[in-house]
Formats: sequence, C-alpha cells, structure tokens
Amino acid sequence: MTLESAPDKIEKITADEPLALKFSAENAARYLDRASLSWVKVKKCATCHTNMPYLFARPALSQALKDSGEVRAFYEAYKTERWKKKPPSEKGGFWTIVVGAGLTFNDRQTTGKLSEVTREVLDLIWTVQREDGGWEWPDCDYAPMEIDDHFGVTLAALTIGIAPDGYSETEAARVGLDKLRVYLKNDPPKSLHHRAMIAWCSIRIDGIATDEERKQTLTELLERQLPDGGWSTSGFLTDWKGLDTNGGKKLDTKTSDAYGTGLVIIIAREMGMPANDPRLKEGVDWILANQRESGKWFTRSPVNKARNLISNTGSAYAILALQACGVLPGWPLGNSE
Repeated sequence: MTLESAPDKIEKITADEPLALKFSAENAARYLDRASLSWVKVKKCATCHTNMPYLFARPALSQALKDSGEVRAFYEAYKTERWKKKPPSEKGGFWTIVVGAGLTFNDRQTTGKLSEVTREVLDLIWTVQREDGGWEWPDCDYAPMEIDDHFGVTLAALTIGIAPDGYSETEAARVGLDKLRVYLKNDPPKSLHHRAMIAWCSIRIDGIATDEERKQTLTELLERQLPDGGWSTSGFLTDWKGLDTNGGKKLDTKTSDAYGTGLVIIIAREMGMPANDPRLKEGVDWILANQRESGKWFTRSPVNKARNLISNTGSAYAILALQACGVLPGWPLGNSE
C-alpha cells in the first residue's frame, strides 16, 4: 500500500471483528500500513499511538511484505522541512520525542546505524527539555500513553538508550539524562505501567532503577498473567491512585489484550528471560491465536473512550514480542536465544 492508495478516512477499531483463522505476518503488515498511511494522509500527524510504533515494528514484517517507506519519509520531513519553518518549542516538545523514538527504533531495526537526520532529531530533544528534566506531554486522558509527562520521560530515556553508535554518551545526552534522572526522582511512578516503562528504559540508562527494582517489576508483571496466557493493560493501572477512570468505571483487568501482552514479553526478553520460558510461550500463543481478520490485534482503551487507538500500539507490540521470541526474524534489541 502507498500513501496515494491509503483510505481517506481513519478506520474504526471495534472489539467485534472476528479472529483470524491463523496468524498472518502479511496481513499484519497490510493492516499496519493501512492504519499508519491513513493517519499520514488524513491527519498529517506523527501520532504516537499509530505511526511511532509502526516505525518500531514494521521492519520485522519486511520479509512478509515490503513497506513503501512513506511513513519513515514523513517522519524525516519533520526535521528536514517542518521544523526548518518553525522549530520545535518547549510547549510542543513532545513531538521531538515521538519523531526521535520512531526514527531511532527504525534505525535499530534496519541499518543498525544512527542516521544523520535521526541524530539531529535526538539533539533537538534536549533543546526543548524543561528545567525540571521533563517534557510537555499531551494529556488526552488516554491512559497509559497520552495522559502524563512521566510516560514521555521514560519514552525519551528508552529512545536514547537504544540509539545506536553510542549516542547516549554524547555531551548533550549526558547533560539531558542527568536532568531526566532528577525528574524521575522527584516524580515517582504512580502505577505498575509507570514502573514497567522505568524497568525497560533502565536496562540501558543507569541511575534510573536498580537491577533488583527491575526484577521486582518483572515479577509483578508476570504475576498479572491471565489464565488464557495474555495480559491486560488495565491490570497495570489498578494501583494508580487518583486515576480518572471515566466516571468511576471499573477497570477491565480480566481481558487479555495485545498492548499488555506484547509489553510484558518485550520487557521480559530484554531482561534476559529465555523465549522458551513457559509464561512467555503462553503469551506468544495468545498473540498467535488472537490476531483479527484485518491483521490487527484489539486492545480496548482502558479508561476513556479513546476510539481504541491503543490497538495500533498493541498490534506493533505484538509484532515486537513475536520478533523478540524468534517467531519473526531480526530482533535487534537483546537476547535472541
């Protein structure tokens, strides 16, 4: 699919789409292409819930179906065109993290080298960092991704940590990471999801969490596994005191979804858990059995009617989890056994 042939409207994401008869990497690629190119075509937006994770995961499906490269080109154009006219400001600083994360993961998944445009975007991240070490992040009441600054800070740390070519050791990164550590010290995690993101980014960025703290978080995550082998994103939010659950709506912690399942498997693999661990194998089986006919995986928006857009991140995380466990080729971030 190309940008020209992409739909002219954003596809509605509902829970009633039938399950696929069997897993298809090609259908997953077709869905991710359709969803992301539609957001570029209709919204002209980097979209942290759709296009950013697309760039994370789409290379894992390149053997099944080659992508057009237009989402990557759209991201690069933020630096080469859009920001030349109007540089990013502190108020909209989160865009540098979204674009930087997408490009950095994509570099790691493809060439393994940090492209010049990606490096320039990463350098911009520090120019819009606040004095308290954080960044302005959108609060759309879309937990867990678009609700508070804490997520943006851990995403920034994760991006810098996985950046190739020793970017985290540059002077700009060292200074910015020192401020970032201060922010996380002054703004402790409010939920298991916050702690999960801290565990993930702290694998490569020191001074954020100890090895023991990471292990404790992984234990908590694994303990939330449901009988069908998956995990519920809402199950990572139950300890968030003061979280507005849309008028007191009870969180659905008993339904497995792709975001929760993929995230736990990715973090577990990053922390060295073998792919043949029975818990991860059950999680992988859940992913393989729960793809929908369109190629996506469904994740219900946990606390607000956010059009279930988290399903697009969940679909990308499902792909990364399969890649991390060797079902799909080319896992670039750590253990492959």
